[in-house]
Amino acid sequence: MMDNEALMREALNEAQKALYMTYPNPRVGALLVVDGTIMARGYHHEAGGPHAEVECLRNAREKGIDPKGATLVVTLEPCKHMGKTPPCTEAILSAGIDQVVIGTSDPTPEAGGGAEILESNGVRVIRGVLEEECRELIRDFLLWKTEKRPFVILKMAETMDGRIATRTGHSQWISSPESRVLVHRLRSMVAQKGGLILIGGKTFRQDNPSLTVRLSGEENTKSPLACVFTSHLPNATDDYFLIRERPGETIFLSSAAAAASPQAAELRKIGVRVFPVPQFLNGSTDLKGLLRQLYAELSCPYILCEGGGFLGLSLLEEGLVDEFHLHLAPLFLADNEALPLFSGKMPLSLQEGMVFRTSSISLCGPDVHIVLRPKAGE
Repeated sequence: MMDNEALMREALNEAQKALYMTYPNPRVGALLVVDGTIMARGYHHEAGGPHAEVECLRNAREKGIDPKGATLVVTLEPCKHMGKTPPCTEAILSAGIDQVVIGTSDPTPEAGGGAEILESNGVRVIRGVLEEECRELIRDFLLWKTEKRPFVILKMAETMDGRIATRTGHSQWISSPESRVLVHRLRSMVAQKGGLILIGGKTFRQDNPSLTVRLSGEENTKSPLACVFTSHLPNATDDYFLIRERPGETIFLSSAAAAASPQAAELRKIGVRVFPVPQFLNGSTDLKGLLRQLYAELSCPYILCEGGGFLGLSLLEEGLVDEFHLHLAPLFLADNEALPLFSGKMPLSLQEGMVFRTSSISLCGPDVHIVLRPKAGE
């Protein structure tokens, strides 16, 4: 027999099956439980489709299981409003569920409050089971709702001694083939709902990247939009892959003056978009404002930042990195002049450093894949 925490972890696993697929809705997982045993499962697949609770009840019917008197375990409070689908509270009451175990409350005024409706109709409700983990599950949704900005994923690869390239700038390839496949899968998932890859101008000029998804033998190879943050716009006739092969899927972010220049006009003629970067009164870049601009103009729920180090550090310093994927290669350069992962800060104590928490660690071929997230509550 599983206790409520163990059951909620299973519901969280169900919800993760729809990673990057539910925008603008949250990920949600649900279980139907009888005497501590899981009898049916469900998760919210995509916006407009049935919610997790309804999927779970449908799974029970397919198995010939009567949900009357059972317990429903769900990562997010059941909704009470009529949206593209009917309220989940109605489905729960109609099914005769006796008890609902909830991970975290719904923070939106239109959907929140379902627990009170259930209780007023005689359903026993248990709240806050693995609440921190369940709230972490919907961190992207909370950002869309409260900050009106994309969920930002920073991806970088480094050697064991913290270097991203030799002193000459040679960096291909620090990470293993297995790590690169993992990155392409991440690109593919980010692309599904209109996400983009963000790089800096130096990375654009030095690497001439395609920023496409390349997964041999796999069907879903949609690529994210390509976005370059640079102070120097290229010419429309320059031989860069993004300009030559992906003009309609490429965006340049630059100063207001550059965005109004003849160069920008020529880029727009071939389909490239050029956006001015919002700035504070002192002339510094308003990165949060930039993210909000991309969210508003492109309906962009996810941004995968792939470098370089200066851009990554800038996002980290502003507290705008929501997930940091670090690929650590078993390689030492042992050269102080080799390019570091990050540089430029001068902390005088460890307390002045940027502290993250480790979300997961796994092996990816010979590399170590570390996923970091902001400290709880930040």
